[in-house]
Amino acid sequence: MAKLTRRTALMQIASTVAAAGLLSSRRLAAQPVNELRFGLTPVFLNNDIELLEKLKTYLAKATGLPVTLVQRRTYQEVTSLLISGELDAAWICGYPFVKNRQRLKLVAVPVWHGKPLYQAYLITGKDRNASSFADLKGDLHAFSDPDSNSGYLVTRALLAELKTRPESYFSSTFFTYGHRNVVRAVASGLAGSGSVDGYVWEVMRKTEPDLINQTKVIQKSEWLGFPPIACARSMVNSKKLNALSPAILNMESDADGRAVLALLGLDGFNQFPPSLYDDIAAKVALIEVG
Repeated sequence: MAKLTRRTALMQIASTVAAAGLLSSRRLAAQPVNELRFGLTPVFLNNDIELLEKLKTYLAKATGLPVTLVQRRTYQEVTSLLISGELDAAWICGYPFVKNRQRLKLVAVPVWHGKPLYQAYLITGKDRNASSFADLKGDLHAFSDPDSNSGYLVTRALLAELKTRPESYFSSTFFTYGHRNVVRAVASGLAGSGSVDGYVWEVMRKTEPDLINQTKVIQKSEWLGFPPIACARSMVNSKKLNALSPAILNMESDADGRAVLALLGLDGFNQFPPSLYDDIAAKVALIEVG
């Protein structure tokens, strides 16, 4: 595959961002009362149509309810819909979960390589003569989303430990609103470096090796709680959530569920305590102090 040009990368990024809100463009309030509304943020590998269709089919079969998958451009939009009760549940990120943990409840956490954990990666171009975070100083840096743990918070906290901020450390920064888009920006040279979800990068290494091979990992974070599926506390005892929870937790025991997990590169989902996200909460506290 030929190396991405900046123009091609920009077009792909714009296309993905524009498409993120199209899957559910009509007003949520107009949907049937018995419909399960499941939200997806850019944590999700959201441009894989086959994956979305298989997930929707599996959830409908396992819950016995019609299902709408709701995507939005930003984490904040999905989190707001979740808190307001316009979504029954959503696959969000550890950062917005921590910020709203008084209003949200964990439903399930993905298990990847046997653990409910993942890392944030700092990446740069494959051929660049850089080997440490210090080499990225002065870059045009790509973040995923201002409410992303791996795509923003981890780097922001790292800079806080150095007594500095992104606008001081980097020449400039921008948000791509998708981890795939961070990879595209760095691969094309549109950005000198980027903050990205390590799970997404590793899955893409198998599914899109030509793109990933145009980048390299400079630094990995400690292991952190994997982006969870959550619901509003007001939804905890709802009939729809009572149908959704076992469907998610037993996905690996169903052939259609296993097909979804295979596309996601996950082992399955399980339940874990909120303390799984204490390290992310510590990073939130660090940047708030800074």
